[in-house]
Amino acid sequence: MATANLSHFPIDLKRYKKLVLDPTQPQLTADQKATLQHNIQLFRDAIVLFTATGAARGVSGHTGGAYDTVPEVCLLLSLFEGSERYLPIIFDEAGHRVATQYLLAALEGAIPPEHLLHYREANSKLPGHPELGLTPGVKFSSGRLGHMWPLVNGVALANRDKTVFCLGSDGSQQEGNDAEAARLAVAQNLNVKLLIDDNDVTIAGHPSKYLNGYDLARTLEGHGLRVYVTQGEDIDALWGALAAAVTQDGPVAVICKRVMAPGVPDIEESTHGHDVIPVKSAIKYFEARGYPPNVAGDILLNIKPAGVPYLYIGSTKEVGANRVVFGEAVNLVLDKLSREEAAKKVMVIDSDLEGSTGLKVIHQKHPEVFVSGGIMERSNFSAAAGFGFDANKFGVFSTFSAFLEMIVSEVTMARLNNCNVLCHFSHAGVDEMADNTCHFGVNNFFADNGLSDVHSWLYFPADALQMVAIVQRVFFERGIRFVFSTRSKVPYILKEDGKSRYFEGDYEFVPGKDETIVDGKAGYVVSFGEMLYRSWDAVLRCRQEGLDVGLINKPTLNVVDERTIRKIGSSPFVLVVETLNQKTGLGSKFGTWLLERQLTPKYGYMGTTKEGCGGLAEQIPFQNLDPQSIILKIKQLSQ
Repeated sequence: MATANLSHFPIDLKRYKKLVLDPTQPQLTADQKATLQHNIQLFRDAIVLFTATGAARGVSGHTGGAYDTVPEVCLLLSLFEGSERYLPIIFDEAGHRVATQYLLAALEGAIPPEHLLHYREANSKLPGHPELGLTPGVKFSSGRLGHMWPLVNGVALANRDKTVFCLGSDGSQQEGNDAEAARLAVAQNLNVKLLIDDNDVTIAGHPSKYLNGYDLARTLEGHGLRVYVTQGEDIDALWGALAAAVTQDGPVAVICKRVMAPGVPDIEESTHGHDVIPVKSAIKYFEARGYPPNVAGDILLNIKPAGVPYLYIGSTKEVGANRVVFGEAVNLVLDKLSREEAAKKVMVIDSDLEGSTGLKVIHQKHPEVFVSGGIMERSNFSAAAGFGFDANKFGVFSTFSAFLEMIVSEVTMARLNNCNVLCHFSHAGVDEMADNTCHFGVNNFFADNGLSDVHSWLYFPADALQMVAIVQRVFFERGIRFVFSTRSKVPYILKEDGKSRYFEGDYEFVPGKDETIVDGKAGYVVSFGEMLYRSWDAVLRCRQEGLDVGLINKPTLNVVDERTIRKIGSSPFVLVVETLNQKTGLGSKFGTWLLERQLTPKYGYMGTTKEGCGGLAEQIPFQNLDPQSIILKIKQLSQ
């Protein structure tokens, strides 16, 4: 089998032509325009090629956003060449457009161009979002969508003599903190210039359809910004708008209207353009551009997904996607109601992630309960809570676990109002998180921020069968309930006989009850979620060696099961294994629970401790959470 030649980047970035533009000359000459068009095409070809390697190796990625904003990037580089009045950093509040930052790093010589072909590969230092200090040449960490503008305001306050630029998008501008940033920028007359890609595409659809009334220009003008609306693919008009923006003081937004991924077959004007371009579409693109057939094909067709091969015992080869099964489980509940009753009793609100968090199947089967809420997690959670303000109504909210940190105050508000909300936070932990550190869902216990007299419930099912059991059991419970799942698929847990599935048949989920997978005299491992099958593998291998270790599944994370804790606390050791933050997860609490009960076994806990390595399955062993690492810790505690 041929292997991809990744030692040479076939698009010569040395063909980039430096250009100096003067904003007091708002009309481009023919030569300037030709140079810009040359640079734009060069950059766009490069972005299509190296982002497509993410599709080839199965780590996903994002092509369209970075591709879209190339004209703006080329104009900004030409401004930087001609004056020191500009801070020479192209901030971007849409971190998934990281391809832009990697391309600029290669252009500046911080990384070799051929290294771009390792986009999103594990340990390549080219993860799914820019991370300052990880990738040579990357000048900022973007964090999560829509978080950059407030920070850029601070940069502008620290550099009053400079103009500071930030790329934006119609998706990121939906976030509420951008509204706060706009007000501060106007009040302080900050020299912040926003170049906003308005392509009317986000993950789940088109804002013009799901967010009626949302208008970028009117919104920003309402905050007091000067706004120029232009066609992003008309380089003359785009330069004229940018020149006008930088020749006046204060905050200005240039809104660049365009379709998503203009000129790219198969993904132009499509929501698929938000994601990584498929390999076949990338090859079609280069053929249409007149490149020799082997330029892209020899690379893309010979890159294969890399796995971390390991044969687990104690679980099935068959896997299920808990984050998808959540929605299917909700449908099982709604199917028992008439459409009229469901619409009156239940409201499910999405934050542009319905395909990723399981809500899409609810949207399709029960549109009567579904609301497309846009990229507005704080508001959407509160809307779900407000729907559940009535004791007999129930809101359902879902987003990524990383974004739980954004709604902690709103959770408190919902709790104070005795609201009924079922929250599904997918992408918990670190497993298969190619987007890397800023998307790690590791502070899930932040949800348990109420006082002891008002309880919230945190549930983390171990497989798809347990997900269904939990959702069906707790859906109409009152108060705030949190259900977590991972980005990765998980196998089904088997009983000790190695044949029957633990959570099927007569299994019944009981909130607050720990589940003994197997008893042991040498000590116990306590785990949950996607770490249960890994812990079960480690425990079984230890038992095969004669070390009689037990395993406890703790699907209710924040409730002490008194009977179980006394049983395991009376054994020689207790080891908590999780992918949540070791500082804030279950392990940080469990030792205290033991001591409060005068239980003093040897104690250890394993969790996420460091920034990620990119890639998919590589994240777990990188955090030393693979079965062999668990076995090592078990043996250390058992001595």
